[in-house]
Amino acid sequence: MDDYSRAICGYMVFAGAPSAMNTALALRQAIWRKSEPSWAMCGIPDVLHVDHGSDFTSHHLEYTAVALKIRLIFSTVGRPQGRGKIERFFRTLNTEVLPTLPGHLAADVPKPRPSIDLPALDQAIGEFIAQYNERTHREIGVSPKAAWVADGWLPRMPESLDQLDGLLLTVPTHRVVQRDGIHFQGQRYLSPTLASFVGRTITVRYDPRDLSEIRVYDHDTFICTAIDEAHPNQRLTLREIETARRARRRQLRKDINDRIPTTPRHEPEPPPSSAAPRRRRLRTYEEDD
Repeated sequence: MDDYSRAICGYMVFAGAPSAMNTALALRQAIWRKSEPSWAMCGIPDVLHVDHGSDFTSHHLEYTAVALKIRLIFSTVGRPQGRGKIERFFRTLNTEVLPTLPGHLAADVPKPRPSIDLPALDQAIGEFIAQYNERTHREIGVSPKAAWVADGWLPRMPESLDQLDGLLLTVPTHRVVQRDGIHFQGQRYLSPTLASFVGRTITVRYDPRDLSEIRVYDHDTFICTAIDEAHPNQRLTLREIETARRARRRQLRKDINDRIPTTPRHEPEPPPSSAAPRRRRLRTYEEDD
């Protein structure tokens, strides 16, 4: 949400816990130009108010903020200054949109059946945001869209969508270029350009949603795109690769355990009895006269 106009600039609907990647996707939509002509909001913000969630305190977001010249302002724990406007919008969303959707949890329906999927929920929220930006806001007296375009100002934009994606949707890490390419996440990435960088440490930027290729940088200068030779045309996510790696580890442990020879157990012989042997008594006989 834009602080001045109250315009909703971008959003992201997802299931599960918040993550740095989902935050980056929402920020990407907020910054870049929309396909809908009526959704005019775009541009790099000068200031971004955030809380202390793990998705906002990640190194990824901090690095991106520095690269895009965004000043991050973290709210004081327990005192959400700067976030009251977006919190009020969330309340509006909860009261005006969610109760109208199938499967909504209500007091008279304690256990509703799931009736809507994420794409349908995303569409419903997107349609509401379009209406919200066009209707008069009671605090500013005009619609958020009218307040956004009122001064005719030009938003600060990134050089290209590729540059924005490179900063927002990829995670940086460092690797040493080997003679057979770059080894990363158990995969091998190749490019003819890497031949002159063998033995040098470079920066790799990767998209966790697609590890079929990685971008290689030398001191923030783009070198090339390296391709996963084993899956050149296959889109693999970081989660899929990590899941497959864990499965291989489990199978390897099972194979090792199956190969360990087992010997039958020998029960220990019982110790000799410690009871004293019975002493034989002398028998006496009476003779006849």
